[in-house]
Amino acid sequence: MEYGAKNFNEKEFDKKCIIGRAAAKLFDEKGYLETSLKDISTAANISKGGIYHYFSNKHEILYFVLDNYMDLLLGGLEQELKGISDNSVKIRYILFRHLKLYNTKVPEAKALLIDSRNLPSKYFKAIAAKEKNYAQLLTDVLSDFFQGRLQRDKLKALSFTLFGMINAIMYWYNPEGPITLDELSQISYDVFMKGINGYKVS
Repeated sequence: MEYGAKNFNEKEFDKKCIIGRAAAKLFDEKGYLETSLKDISTAANISKGGIYHYFSNKHEILYFVLDNYMDLLLGGLEQELKGISDNSVKIRYILFRHLKLYNTKVPEAKALLIDSRNLPSKYFKAIAAKEKNYAQLLTDVLSDFFQGRLQRDKLKALSFTLFGMINAIMYWYNPEGPITLDELSQISYDVFMKGINGYKVS
């Protein structure tokens, strides 16, 4: 059983998702520390007492939000990559998929990048483990791209460089602006690929 988890049926899980979504939006708008359980209950249209039926505290709500977002990022990705033979196409797939999922869950994605350090240690470690698994999928693809000739620490650095570049988009990208998400994804992919294609393997 996951940290803070109880046995919930599908209807109750849906209610938890409503609470989590409302909380993520508030964390984005007000900040995690500034958001109270009363704020969350009002936004989710549920009594504060009702919140405690699903979560013991605000940390559990944040953990639920981040855990579900990581499951969305990880869900099926390893199997999907197995269906792609070209490593350049795999990198493109991961990048486009990452930004597409981010665009559907912006508050949750921001909470992962900004608020995860507010979690108690056991919660933070659980989320960090899933982040590590996610990054490892890209690291493995990059290893294959370089035909195993690049050291592991440099592969990790390249993985974090790519994720850092595309995660930073959240600070300035306007979905209503002149550049579509697909165009932005392609720009990011082109810049990254030109960089690693010119990278000298020592």
